[in-house]
Amino acid sequence: VALGTALVSQVHPGWLKFGTFVVLLPLILFQAAGYRRPIKSERSVGLVFGAGVGVLYSVTTISGPPLAVMLSNQGLTKKDFRAALGFIRLAESSFTAAAYWYVGLYSIESMGLIPYILPSIAIGVPIGAYLIQRIRPETFRRVCMSFGAWFVGFGLSTLLKDLRLVESNLAFLVLLGVGILDTFLLYRFFTVQLPMAKSI
Repeated sequence: VALGTALVSQVHPGWLKFGTFVVLLPLILFQAAGYRRPIKSERSVGLVFGAGVGVLYSVTTISGPPLAVMLSNQGLTKKDFRAALGFIRLAESSFTAAAYWYVGLYSIESMGLIPYILPSIAIGVPIGAYLIQRIRPETFRRVCMSFGAWFVGFGLSTLLKDLRLVESNLAFLVLLGVGILDTFLLYRFFTVQLPMAKSI
């Protein structure tokens, strides 16, 4: 977080997001397809991964997709997944808030967004807590990966235009391709893999 805060005015966040999304998209789609290869040496990987997520979050405020990929890959149960994700997000947002305050990045305009965001959070969290108790763990993981795929696909398409890599709306072909592939993976999961898991 400290390193990312120092870089926030030096590195173009669009390029950092673009590189992150390019790396993440295949990993998310592999997870959405049900492929997992749990990492044995969590401590050594966790140090590098944690540092990377800290830099990424403090520069771009994006960390959900990489965290979801990592936690899903480790095969955590639904409760463990939620607990780990919640704890890490709380830590990174708290540290980043403190670092931003220290270097004076807050403005009146950014503070003005709080009244619009907080009510949505207050409504959304109880709804999510209610729904998650009624979803099977594997279904929960697949839905998380599906959401991540759409998020990253949209982000990549938008960044292709913003960074002027593609000048027209053809950039959204990336989102279309991700959507078609993810829809196929979800269809296969709900029609083939989930019924087989229920029958075991």
